Amino acid sequence: MAVPESGGRLLDAAVALGNLHTKTLGLLTPQAYLQSAEVGGLLVALVADEVVGYALFGLPKRKHYVRLTHLCVADAHRGEGIARQLIDAIRAGHGNRLGIRAKCRRNYDLSGMWARLGFVPPGESVGRGHDRETLDTWWLDFGHPDLFTDMQSDALLIVGVDHSVLEGIADRSPDAENREPRIFKAPWLEDETELAYTPQLMLDIRSVAADTVRNQQRSEVARMRKFAPAAEAVAERHRELMDGVRAQNAELSMQPHTGPMLQYVAEASCAGLHVLATCNPDLLALADVAHEIGRVRVVRPAVVALHVDELRQAQVYRPADLLGTAFTTGQVAPDAEGELTAFFDQSEGEKGSAFEDRLRAFERDDSVAWRRELLRDGEGHPVALYVWAHDGRTLTVAMLRTAEHPLEQTLARQLLFLLKNLGRECEVETVRITDPFPSPAAAEAAGLDGFFSQDNGLTALLVDVCGTAREVSATANRITNRLKVPSVAFGAGLQTEIASAVERAWWPAKFIDSDIPCFIVPIEPRWSAELFNVPAPLAPRGELGISREHVYYRSPGRRGESVPARLLWYVSQDSSGPQGKMAIGCSRLDEVLIDTPDALHSQFEHLGVYGRAEVRAVARGHGAAMALRFSDTELFPAAVTLGRLKALAGDLEQPLSLMSLSKISSKLYQAVYEEGHRKT
Repeated sequence: MAVPESGGRLLDAAVALGNLHTKTLGLLTPQAYLQSAEVGGLLVALVADEVVGYALFGLPKRKHYVRLTHLCVADAHRGEGIARQLIDAIRAGHGNRLGIRAKCRRNYDLSGMWARLGFVPPGESVGRGHDRETLDTWWLDFGHPDLFTDMQSDALLIVGVDHSVLEGIADRSPDAENREPRIFKAPWLEDETELAYTPQLMLDIRSVAADTVRNQQRSEVARMRKFAPAAEAVAERHRELMDGVRAQNAELSMQPHTGPMLQYVAEASCAGLHVLATCNPDLLALADVAHEIGRVRVVRPAVVALHVDELRQAQVYRPADLLGTAFTTGQVAPDAEGELTAFFDQSEGEKGSAFEDRLRAFERDDSVAWRRELLRDGEGHPVALYVWAHDGRTLTVAMLRTAEHPLEQTLARQLLFLLKNLGRECEVETVRITDPFPSPAAAEAAGLDGFFSQDNGLTALLVDVCGTAREVSATANRITNRLKVPSVAFGAGLQTEIASAVERAWWPAKFIDSDIPCFIVPIEPRWSAELFNVPAPLAPRGELGISREHVYYRSPGRRGESVPARLLWYVSQDSSGPQGKMAIGCSRLDEVLIDTPDALHSQFEHLGVYGRAEVRAVARGHGAAMALRFSDTELFPAAVTLGRLKALAGDLEQPLSLMSLSKISSKLYQAVYEEGHRKT
């Protein structure tokens, strides 16, 4: 049975059972068990009202599987089929996922158990613990079609740690007060994370009086990754953080511990670390300011353990528009730099080993966490390379290259949009390309996408405001003032073409009080799957998936369509299943064309998923069809259900028709857009 959200006796019994097996399971705090129970991730097995086993698992938001963290059965009840019942219960409750994934050290000799439960070992990896033991990956397939190109990241979640976490890791005594950080030593979590430190930790270690304790802590730090961001940048970020604390709580800003705590945050922020683990309540009290100003998530070790997939997804970008395509993305492997020279060394100013040396230098740079991303086509050939990092304010692209490829121009345009999406995910204000030798296709695409020359590089603003012209301009001017570049202000009633051009340059800005019309477009699930990967299709989309532009066909009856315009996509429900009845995203409408089906298909075949027969079917009875060419689709992080759509329209006293394409007010568009981007 599932442990209730309130925990209680069943939770306590599961924790006690897990604590008897910390040698193999690692240590989790009761709070971690409770957090799993709150989201339905803790099942217990009962015999005569006694807890004799439990399963602790996670449901990653952006993955299709169940991540099994603990599978534990009391010694006296092994061999009674309890483990199988727990696995069957997980499957019964989450059979819509692809399967269950677990990792287990090979030297535990549990392969027979996993095999009896129906798991198979598709791969293995070298563990990241002190002993470097081999970890087997075990997979239980639920029997769904396995054609999803869900790109598994081989990157580790880099976790910065403060002194409270280091103390807990280094203190191995059985009666240690702070045991929570030991979860980082659990084999399954060691294989998912890499611990890192910044200079403030070394200062705290130096302050430890006991020689033995101090040396133990230094020994642990030697196994971690070092980051040493520029002192000037750290000092400036520290001032910004202190100003933020002072604005929220003047008394807290004067506490003697606040300065050192913020130093951890400032150093993590400037090093590009997204996660800072701590057990210190004083640092946890600063979590809101740390995220708001430094873009650093300050969390307890148990939170890292429970949400490692989501935290890693926020750190390592996997372009959503490449899911379901023949293209794959991953990190540049160490020592593989030389193999890429033939594909990306295209500049007269970058001769000999200069390209290889530059690319390798990013891996060795301990001042910031650079991500070296490589994109390959369906045949495995490298087609794009980009190296990026962010410091909480700016996403810096230090290398941006595309290789000669039939789709190089299209790919370059898509990459620029992906980088802007990445910047938005990281909550930065600017994207800056500093590559002295960008590929010509990439440089041209940047110019078309609102990047402007600044300080020997190219810069684009990210104005994440859906509001009035005054509100959008105020945010943009705050950013330009920081960059020391001229500012521009716009007023209400901005002309359609101008507003659309500025929205593209300042993406994802939306001028709600401009003259840009808004429409809601019903679309069947089968076509939304092909166009947007929602719901995920069972077959790859091939070259289509990397295009920023698409086309959608409908009957030729006019509904007041004009260009440019904004589109909201509403997935309707069809007879094939229950999926649908939700608004999933928005696009910019670039062209409306009515013509014969054959003429439209010939013109837009490279953009659309429709075959000639499908276009003819749309035109049946009319002799013509309407093509809507649209671009720069934003998929909402949270789909807006039909019920919420009706409620939002009702609150605004606005009509809502979902039978066919229809015009809606800017206010309703804004309400749906903000609902789709809600944080909670």
